[in-house]
Amino acid sequence: MIKTDIIIIGAGPCGLFTVFEAGLLKLKCHLVDVLPQPGGQLTEVYPKKPIYDIPGYPSILAGDLVEKLMTQIEPFAPSYTLGEKVESVEKSDEKLYTITTNKGTQIQAPVIAIAGGLGCFEPRKPPIQGLEQFEDKGVDYMIKDPEKFRNKKLLIAGGGDSALDWTIELAEIAKEVTLIHRRTSFRGAIDSVHKVMLLAKEKKVNIITEAQAVAVKGNGTLSEVIIKSKAKGEFSQQVDHFIPLFGLTPKLGPISEWGLSIHRSSIEVNTLDYSTDTLGIYAIGDINTYPGKLKLILCGFHEATLMVQSAFKYIYPDQKLSFKYTTVTGIEGFENS
Repeated sequence: MIKTDIIIIGAGPCGLFTVFEAGLLKLKCHLVDVLPQPGGQLTEVYPKKPIYDIPGYPSILAGDLVEKLMTQIEPFAPSYTLGEKVESVEKSDEKLYTITTNKGTQIQAPVIAIAGGLGCFEPRKPPIQGLEQFEDKGVDYMIKDPEKFRNKKLLIAGGGDSALDWTIELAEIAKEVTLIHRRTSFRGAIDSVHKVMLLAKEKKVNIITEAQAVAVKGNGTLSEVIIKSKAKGEFSQQVDHFIPLFGLTPKLGPISEWGLSIHRSSIEVNTLDYSTDTLGIYAIGDINTYPGKLKLILCGFHEATLMVQSAFKYIYPDQKLSFKYTTVTGIEGFENS
């Protein structure tokens, strides 16, 4: 049995930053994640994607952000259970939870922080017959290494931030990039839309709106995509890769059976401290919901900070919590605590 102060379910950026904030209060953390390494979506889905909204970094690759978070929490020596999924949560006594993973690992703590991002997720796939036979053979639902697409002909489908961002990034290395979207307007960030339109004006990318892919062809590997366009009708386009970026479908998995208040696959929380309606269980990051919620890493960091303050008071109700700036306390004194 592993014992700790806070069990963090999810080792993505919000879960990792929770370790830092907890460490400043001398609270120990144990992280559990179904993925085989820390980082969550940043590591698994888009490690080479630039992130622009982290304070102090005009741009930082997702994988690099994970590395810096790991370095930041080293002094607090968190422990990990990776490659395992939390199956059950039981209350051992009035202020103690025991979680059990699918491999039988048990961890015990008075506080649980759910930082599971979108939960277990899978890409949304377009309804194209025979698409599965070309998966990893020219059809890609996510981009882990942009170098895979260097000097290739790409067809990207989608109208959100992911499709726009990758169109901008891959335009620099691909031989040809075409972006198709079934509507006339894009729903991504205004700045990203502007950049894509500028690339199209400079003839560095092709944009086809009111269009969608309807068929795929190839002999073993993808070589051709049939596009149906309002302006051109059906036509064929030779491609090396077809990349439909329609987002991820969140699946809460066992979390949905824990008796928490859930709205549209997200856990409802109190914005005072991001607590759920079950005492001692909190939810931070993309997995929670509340009025005005923004699914940004930056916001998840804020939620983690307030959550840890509340967790300390819950664990040690008789101790006075004296908040100090980290510029005053430093972290050297915590290394051997």
